[in-house]
Amino acid sequence: MHSSLCACLALCGLAAADLLPRQTAAPTTTAAPAPEVTAISGCHFHGSQLLCLAGETEYLVRSTPTQTTDTPAQFTGCHRHGSEMYCIGPDGSDVEVDPQTDGDEADDHGHDHDHGGESKDGGRRNCHFHAGVEHCEGDDEREGSAPQCDTTKRDYNVGLRVGLLFAILATSSIGVFGPILLQKVMPTKLNLAFTVLKQFGTGIIISTAFVHLYTHASLMFGNKCLGDLGYEATTSAILIAGLFVSFIIEYLGHRIVLAKTRSAAALTPEDRANAVLSSEVVSILVMEAGILFHSLLIGLTLVVAGDSVFLTLFVVILFHQVFEGLALGTRIATIGTHEHSQIIHQRSPVRDDAQDTDKSASGPAEAMAGVTSTAAPLPGLSMQKKLGLAALFAFVTPIGMAIGIGVLHRFNGNDKSTIIAIGTLDALSAGILVWVGVVEMWAADWMIGSHGHKAELAEANMLTVGLAGTGLMAGLALMSLLGKWA
Repeated sequence: MHSSLCACLALCGLAAADLLPRQTAAPTTTAAPAPEVTAISGCHFHGSQLLCLAGETEYLVRSTPTQTTDTPAQFTGCHRHGSEMYCIGPDGSDVEVDPQTDGDEADDHGHDHDHGGESKDGGRRNCHFHAGVEHCEGDDEREGSAPQCDTTKRDYNVGLRVGLLFAILATSSIGVFGPILLQKVMPTKLNLAFTVLKQFGTGIIISTAFVHLYTHASLMFGNKCLGDLGYEATTSAILIAGLFVSFIIEYLGHRIVLAKTRSAAALTPEDRANAVLSSEVVSILVMEAGILFHSLLIGLTLVVAGDSVFLTLFVVILFHQVFEGLALGTRIATIGTHEHSQIIHQRSPVRDDAQDTDKSASGPAEAMAGVTSTAAPLPGLSMQKKLGLAALFAFVTPIGMAIGIGVLHRFNGNDKSTIIAIGTLDALSAGILVWVGVVEMWAADWMIGSHGHKAELAEANMLTVGLAGTGLMAGLALMSLLGKWA
């Protein structure tokens, strides 16, 4: 009986257990660990930033590549040092990589990336440099909204910039002082070499005017932060103004020379030669003014360029300064030392006013009627004055760099006043150098002559013509090539 009762209670207990709700264990809250990244691939440039992929995550490679270098295929052997992640590049070096998220506005150091980043409203920005001046646009700009014209904050390697200031000073000095000193040491043995160098310099000046200055000015005036200009030919109009100013200065100089040669019958040939020499110096000063304007801007914009493009731009500017220094130095070196003698015309006792008027149109060297020509060497410019002219060029770019270092963290290449100032000076300098390069150098040396001496290549032998033409084309080509980067 007792055993039957126990069996009955056991069966009832099992039935009741089936009727009660079953309790399941709470799910675990521990997530599976994210897979460790061992390699990143699909590398590509965004501006100057190198970005690679691992799955759906984009990684910023913290190195200083440029778009002129080959894009690495992948980075392998990814590992961590503390909270930072590193991968091994194709050259075997460790590079830091940083995963990019939608909320990233700045890098770990608290400043926007040189080429790319977030705008204030959260849109991606695409930043690039025109002649060292940064221009940014965001995704929203492509949809027609206001451009992003604020200053991009970043860290600069100031020590590197200060050190390379002296490198620019040294290379500019070598370029501009070299021809002057060589001409002093070997004035007659280097005639052919100086002819070729002068034509190389002519090509440099003309290419600088069009490929560098005019193009950069056009980019400045096309900046969206400037707004709608309303007059699309602004750059060309300012270039014409530079041409006209150059013409006026040189025309007045020629008129002064002409007045001096006609002022008195007792004027000595040496006085007349000095007057023509002054006219030649005026032309050199006009040329140097155009060079100095844009050399100052080159120094400024070089310094304020982001670190990601600074070294590339520096190397280009280094060559630019050497070539331009040679162009200016050869012209300064040969002031008053032309192979052809200055033609000094003497008054004849009888002069017809009508003839005098007609010949005045030919220029100072042919202004006198009924004249006889005598060869008199053209007085040269003193070495001290030549070195003084050269020193202006040697120091102006480092001065521009020093100014840039002083305003490094306040400079905004997208500010309207900055855009207008740089664009105007670039376009004016372009006009000046177009006049000097085409009229005073190219046409004068090859066809029409200037400042009382005939064109040195008008009747030159074919060897000289061939070498001079090669020098001219080399100058045009090399400076145009540099325009790809600066």
